[in-house]
Amino acid sequence: MKAVLMRVQRASVTIDERETRSIGRGFLILLAVTHDDTEAQAVKLADKLCSLRLFEDADGKINLTLDEVGGEIMIVSQFTLYGNCRKGRRPEFLSAARPEIAIPMYEKFVEICREKGYHVETGEFGAYMEVESLNDGPFTLIVDSADLD
Repeated sequence: MKAVLMRVQRASVTIDERETRSIGRGFLILLAVTHDDTEAQAVKLADKLCSLRLFEDADGKINLTLDEVGGEIMIVSQFTLYGNCRKGRRPEFLSAARPEIAIPMYEKFVEICREKGYHVETGEFGAYMEVESLNDGPFTLIVDSADLD
């Protein structure tokens, strides 16, 4: 799994121009699944992202976690994170998992974050989405589950 995590003041997703879901302060996570991802990797990635200290304390030091600031999470599926642009001008997406693998893994990741007690909003897998965010900092990280101990 690969995630782009953005610390945001707020984020929203509008799905097929009909429904908008939003969060306040917290994380916008763009999440991609590849073929051999496992539930164990989903757990590990969710644990890592939710426990990162990315918010400033009273002294201006980045010491506080999402939980300590009462943050929320927006998780949006983003298979294009596995896009390969090495050859030609059109990316290929062969490393992105097909929906029958990706959807259950995405849903498991969302479930894990909710079980941790966070208010979690999501996009809709495979739908056309307009994602808006007010990045805070900006503070953006790319985290790959393959890189986690």
